[in-house]
Formats: sequence, C-alpha cells, structure tokens
Amino acid sequence: MATAYKSVEALLESRQPQLPVYCIYPHVYHETARHFVHGFPGRVLYAVKANDNPVVIQALHSAGINHFDCASLPEIELVRKLCPHATCYLMNPVRLDGHAQLAQSSHAVRHFMIDHLSGLGPLLHEIDIGQSVIFARMAVSHESAVGDLSTKFGAPTQDIPDLLTAINDAGAEAALAFNVGTGVMRPEAYSYALGQAREVLNEIPFRIRLLDVGGGFPRSYPGFPAPPLDEYFAAIFGMRHELPLKDGGELLAEPGRALSAPGMSTITRVLLRKDERLYLNDGMYGAFWELRFRGQQKYPARCYRGHSALDGERQAFRLFGPSCDSSDELPSTVELPAQIDVGDYIEFGTMGAYSLSGITRFNGFYSDDVVSIEAEDSLPPNGAVNVFKNASS
Repeated sequence: MATAYKSVEALLESRQPQLPVYCIYPHVYHETARHFVHGFPGRVLYAVKANDNPVVIQALHSAGINHFDCASLPEIELVRKLCPHATCYLMNPVRLDGHAQLAQSSHAVRHFMIDHLSGLGPLLHEIDIGQSVIFARMAVSHESAVGDLSTKFGAPTQDIPDLLTAINDAGAEAALAFNVGTGVMRPEAYSYALGQAREVLNEIPFRIRLLDVGGGFPRSYPGFPAPPLDEYFAAIFGMRHELPLKDGGELLAEPGRALSAPGMSTITRVLLRKDERLYLNDGMYGAFWELRFRGQQKYPARCYRGHSALDGERQAFRLFGPSCDSSDELPSTVELPAQIDVGDYIEFGTMGAYSLSGITRFNGFYSDDVVSIEAEDSLPPNGAVNVFKNASS
C-alpha cells in the first residue's frame, strides 16, 4: 500500500524527497469515475494500460468501475488480484499463445477481440466458443484525434460484415468495436464513427448485442482545452437509437486518460539551475515519457520551497531530465516563479495517464515512490475544484 499523507505540504514537511514522488488523490479518482459511470449511456471499462497502479485501480473500482479493458494476461491477473469480483476483457487483437485460454479458464474472461479473419481460428481453439463474445474491431479515424489508432489495428469497414458473420457462424457471440483515436477533441467524431457502425450493421443478416465505442475521451491540458465529457456522452446517446442492435443491446466505452489523468501528480526536485534552464530529477525517460508523442502538451504546475508554496513573478523555463541524453528535455517551456532554485519542488498535475505505466530505468534513474494524498480538500494542480464541476478539467 502507498504511504498516506494529508496533503503535499504534509508530505514535504515530513521528508524532503530526493527522488520523484507520484501522488495519487483517491478522492479525485472516485469523483471522476462516478461522473463517467453516471454520464456514459452504457457499460464503462477502464483501460488498465493508462495507469495500472493498484491504488488507482482500487479507487476506480470503489467508485463503480467493475469492468476492465486489459491488453494482456498480466493486466488481467493484476485486476483480479485487487478486485476479485471485477470483470476483465482481453481486448488486444494480438495475444501470446495460450493466454486467451488461461484468461478464460483462470479468470472467467469471456470477451475477446480480433481484427482479421486470420486471428479467428487460433482464438477459437483456445476458448469455450459458446460462452464467448468476440469483438470485430473496425478501423475508424477522425481529424479531431490527437493520435490515429487505426494504423496498427482495425479491419477496413468493407471487411467487417464478413468478419462478424464468421464469428457468428463459428458459434460465438459477435460484437463490434472501434477506437476513434487518442485525445479526440470533438464530440461529433463519435457520431461519425457510430454512423459508420450503423452502415456496417445494416449489411449483416443478424443483430448484435454489444457495440464498443473505445476510448479517446480527452482531458484538458494547459493551452489545450477539451469539451466537457457530457458533450461526448450526449453525442453518443444521440446515435444510440439509430443503431440496429438487439433488444437490450448495450454500448461499451474504454476510457483510459479520461479516468486516470486528473487524479495524480508528480513531485520533482530542482537539481540544478542555469539561468532559464532547470534540471529536474524526472524527465522524458520517467513520468514525462508521453510527451515524446504528444508534442506541445503541458502539465499544470505549482512550486514549493520546503513545505510552503512558492509563488511570485513568473518566467518561462526550459526543463531537463536527469539523464545524460541531451534530448531529455520537456518539449515546451513552463512558466514558473522566477526565484525558483536548487532544492525547490515542482508538482505537476494531470499526470495520471501514461506516466507510471511507461517509466524506464534509463541511466539508472528510477523512482517507485508512490504516495496517497487523503484529505478531500487537497487537490492536484489541474484546475482542482473543476474536477468536480466540469468533466473537461
């Protein structure tokens, strides 16, 4: 279990950490999950890859997340250990041999995914066909997505009717899935994708029960405001009754960033200052690794000297990680107090997504110091109170 502190100030008063500290705010995760579960018109699966820390998973589960999108057997084993009654879905179209069989026999997994006819036969050999649901993943992309997720996975729309029919003819329950992209910045992207799904489903001689709209639900970052999640839910709900699903049919979603980003922060320490350059104890090989793929994304920040807030006139700083790699630099400058110096701390917010899950040990720099911030009036630097008032915070 993570060590618990009332607040970040209490943590810094208790100790002056030399390594990065990753602060999880369980109450923020709880409220974020409740908002998504109550707002989305269907079944919510947390995408474990976004943040697989046990405190995060348990906080989301306690708030009503009972279904988990997993990409591997180890992710399934982790979730089932933490949440024995949770339902796991093995939603990776590519699996290691035998893992589908183990997922089903040991962890009661019934939901699987393929995106090509060549993947159907091997999967059928590992599972109880009559007790299984197999999703056919359809390739969908939209210009409003920060990242296109159709380049690796997803069958062309014209191939989906045959794929669904093959699943159905084999005796498994056929279902449809897509993923519009990562960081989808316009709600109408889901309307567009559901329109494509409707056309595909009208071509098959049977009706399916489950349609998975994937992830891509965004969070706001400094300079990149996202629409409120309620607008995405409304766009999806608006298309629901146009879909030719079975009576009692259900939509699924696989949010990762939307659930995990707001509730975690990273505390870094300034190791060296060279004028407008700051060298930190975490960087692009640590919790900031996602910035290699997301360009100018920034994280909100606040500073501490000792255990007290550090403020005052601000200036732009270039931020470098601790490694010997010259490319270990955050891609954007950050406005920080001009007086910041060696030994001060910077807490970066909205860092719960794709941070802990991809940390490396490059050059020997690594931290597994994860703590829990328990006081409900303690909030990370991410628009804090707006986490509860506006889902885009």
